[in-house]
Amino acid sequence: MKALVTGATGFVGAAVARALLGRQWRVRALARLGSERRNLRGLDVEVCEGDLGDIGSLQRAAEGCEALFHVAADYRLGAPDPAQLYRTNVEGTRNVLDAAQRSGVQRVVYTSSVATIGIPADGTPGDERSPNSIDNMIGHYKRSKYLAEEVAREARAGVSVITVSPSTPVGPGDVKPTPTGQLVLDAAAGRMPAYVDTGLNIVHVDDVANGHLLAYERGKPGERYILGGQDMSLREILGVIAALVGRTPPRLRLPYGVVLPIAHLAEVIAKLSGRSGRITLEGVRMSRKRMFFSSAKAVRELGYSARPAVQAFEDAIRWFRDNGLLQ
Repeated sequence: MKALVTGATGFVGAAVARALLGRQWRVRALARLGSERRNLRGLDVEVCEGDLGDIGSLQRAAEGCEALFHVAADYRLGAPDPAQLYRTNVEGTRNVLDAAQRSGVQRVVYTSSVATIGIPADGTPGDERSPNSIDNMIGHYKRSKYLAEEVAREARAGVSVITVSPSTPVGPGDVKPTPTGQLVLDAAAGRMPAYVDTGLNIVHVDDVANGHLLAYERGKPGERYILGGQDMSLREILGVIAALVGRTPPRLRLPYGVVLPIAHLAEVIAKLSGRSGRITLEGVRMSRKRMFFSSAKAVRELGYSARPAVQAFEDAIRWFRDNGLLQ
């Protein structure tokens, strides 16, 4: 069995490639020309150069594959050029699915995000039935993923699409790093003296990868499955990371009204410099809600499971140290 993995050079995509190899799949990895390929070192994968904007290259990459895992995405908050988010996340998804159809790939697992799922007002965890709309999407990243998921739901003759929605992956291989990986890195390095009252659902990236394979094997076409782990407040997250590295956790909680003006200033600086910083208006606005989610459907229908969040933080910190990002 052969699978094409888009985004295989990235954090989640590389984990999916590793999981496939562990199940004796042959793996073809789509990679942009000149892209960082550290995550593919030592992996027995066939690298196929291509671009999400080039349907011809996508079709060539998909030829001869039984499965396609579309993991590639532009995950940035406060991106100075939001148009690129839509080109990659929305049009790129459309191009990948068109290439799958033309190449005869019959089953696709599309990687969405819990960013597209509603958060109940009563504080209970969101699930696949929690209503949401484009009007509720905060920022361009969430909007682009919402629109991309709509593309994935469109019927394509001969192609079955199963959608998976990871929560907040943490673990080894976060090369950029992602915004969450940067949070872990900053906390471990003692660069977070304060916190805001928010929360995330933390999941080990390798559990997310395994969930992708389960979705391919057992998922129902047209359905989506949350691949999550443990709900934690940001204070709890920082406390766990501090304990792992032997630091004192931050005790100062900043009110939303204090952080918001700082984020506005950071946004101006980002537009002038062309680079988004650690504090973004988009991220601060998202922090007003605790992003807690339930994976009960994936557990029930796919046989999905997730390890404790502390193991994800342990593996992430070890990887950052081994790769010289954390002293």
